[in-house]
Amino acid sequence: MAFRKDHELHARRRSRNLWVAACLAGFAALVFGLSVVKIARDGPVQGFDHVARPSLAAQEASE
Repeated sequence: MAFRKDHELHARRRSRNLWVAACLAGFAALVFGLSVVKIARDGPVQGFDHVARPSLAAQEASE
């Protein structure tokens, strides 16, 4: 069975799909990179749970 040559429309769609995939991968890499930098710079992440934490109060008092 011989393969037929792709129609011109399929080639354009493939090209657009590759560009969209590249943009999506770039955006995901940007978000991942920003997340890594934010976590690395700020140290351990503590959630906001509406509870007083003595460790935070001691840091604020010493500053």
